[in-house]
Amino acid sequence: MNAKPVGKPIEILLVEDSPGDVRLTQEVLKEGKVHNHLNVVEDGEKAIAFLKKLAPYTDALHPDLILLDLNLPRKDGREVLEIIKANGHLRRIPVVVLTTSQAEEDIIKAYDLHANCYITKPIDLDQFIRVIKSIEDFWLTIVKLPAE
Repeated sequence: MNAKPVGKPIEILLVEDSPGDVRLTQEVLKEGKVHNHLNVVEDGEKAIAFLKKLAPYTDALHPDLILLDLNLPRKDGREVLEIIKANGHLRRIPVVVLTTSQAEEDIIKAYDLHANCYITKPIDLDQFIRVIKSIEDFWLTIVKLPAE
């Protein structure tokens, strides 16, 4: 059930190295009730380049929400989160950590680095879909996001 897009889409940056998780997230958000545009990068260095509008992302739009995996190639998600929250231009972007890690130290570290939410990715497909829909429901319909 896709409503006709109205107005500016919510810009989402998905930082995820698993092609399967990327595809599922794209499918769920495409069918979602909120008009959104999903950008995907598969490692931490590309995430920082995207956020800082470095080549090849010079035309990238400022994301309204970031979905961040922790265990990424080239630059770890924790490092990405630290850079985002230390940057005055980026720190207000809500960051949802979406990871397979259930380690308490990762949860504590993510919140110490000012993650806005920490979600453990379910292995079960139906639960994964439910989690992505819940993220959409909460972050894109209930929460008031800051303007850029």
